[in-house]
Amino acid sequence: MRLVASLCLIAALASPLLANNWPNWRGPDYNGVASGKGYPTEWSATKNVAWKVELPGRGSSTPVVWGDHIFLTSAAEGTNALLAFNRNGKEQWRVVIGKDLGGKNKKASGSNPSCATDGQYVFAYFKSGDLICVDFAGKLIWQTNLQEKFGENTLWWDLGTSPVLTKQHCVVAVMQSGPSYLVAFDKTTGQVAWKQDRNVDAPEESAHSYSTPVVLNENGHETLVVLGADHVTAHDAANGQEVWRVGGLNPDPASLKRLRSIASAVVSDGIVIAPYQRGQEITAINLGGRGDVTKSHVAWVKKGNGTDVATPAAVNGKVYVLTDSGKMRGLVTCLDIKTGREIWSGQTEQGRLGFSSSPIVVDGKLYATREDGVTFVLSAGPEFKVLAANELDGTQTVATPVFTDGKVLIRTDTHLYCIAN
Repeated sequence: MRLVASLCLIAALASPLLANNWPNWRGPDYNGVASGKGYPTEWSATKNVAWKVELPGRGSSTPVVWGDHIFLTSAAEGTNALLAFNRNGKEQWRVVIGKDLGGKNKKASGSNPSCATDGQYVFAYFKSGDLICVDFAGKLIWQTNLQEKFGENTLWWDLGTSPVLTKQHCVVAVMQSGPSYLVAFDKTTGQVAWKQDRNVDAPEESAHSYSTPVVLNENGHETLVVLGADHVTAHDAANGQEVWRVGGLNPDPASLKRLRSIASAVVSDGIVIAPYQRGQEITAINLGGRGDVTKSHVAWVKKGNGTDVATPAAVNGKVYVLTDSGKMRGLVTCLDIKTGREIWSGQTEQGRLGFSSSPIVVDGKLYATREDGVTFVLSAGPEFKVLAANELDGTQTVATPVFTDGKVLIRTDTHLYCIAN
């Protein structure tokens, strides 16, 4: 019996379900936090590079990882492509679907959204509106096009929101001028399970959001938290119905009509952190309640030195905010998530570029990658301390680094790097 128990334990530890997976762009808990230890803190284009592979075209999405598989999206000869690599960087297969529409912004592409996986299927979404589901062998399970099905894309800039997965559904948020909505597709069939309108009366470009919903699982009940269009809303993941909302993120809708949102919300310790106003304000919201909870559930508001593009990371009662643009670009601030009190802040070395990648916290450290590919490694301890600044090849980098099994995956405009001690 002891031998059988030991064998069962070994099998369980080897299972992909318990492995160090990275199933969506913000990690297993949607909070920018990775598990494990022993990650490299120093590297260069020639030091601690386990491998690098050239990509077939431009893409801004973050890789996702499950078991021995790495998935990412990219342009490939004028088409949208979902690529699969093994852990040694060898391409296993690619699926192409629809026309690559490229990017209006020089930092963007037609493959901004990161894919998502549940260990059985992979879901990829593109600026063209194409949404596909494939299995781990690259077999196409189903495909649809949201713009053909529900109406044209009216965003002023490039599609950014990534699909998220609940127990039963693949969910996509569309927040734009005209009809805005959340839509859930059955993961196995691609049939529409539900569609919920989200028209919250935000003016002009303020109605546009490039953020990604957060999936909360509280005692088996799933909730979607959505930031954008001057509001934070929570929805029952089973049917899409709105549970609560917080408005007032736009202090003057009559004159502030271009507060489009890019950074996503992050949830930790029972609190939603909502960056807004192009990096000028952060709102903290206590979870719970029903209906409009703006007056009762806003815990604190912090003005100035927020974030516009980079989604904060949050864990263990702290939230880490990376100011990504402007004169204070590269400022990192650690806040008490319950009160908004500043624990510490400090300035990384500034370059001419800002940050589009979001910070990651792992093993007591914070990693932040600048748009020129320089990754700053900071202590996530009680005080601000820069441990290292690591350059690669200077190529534009807007994807968020991925941390799994002691290795760091960094996706640049041209290559996928694996960094390891």
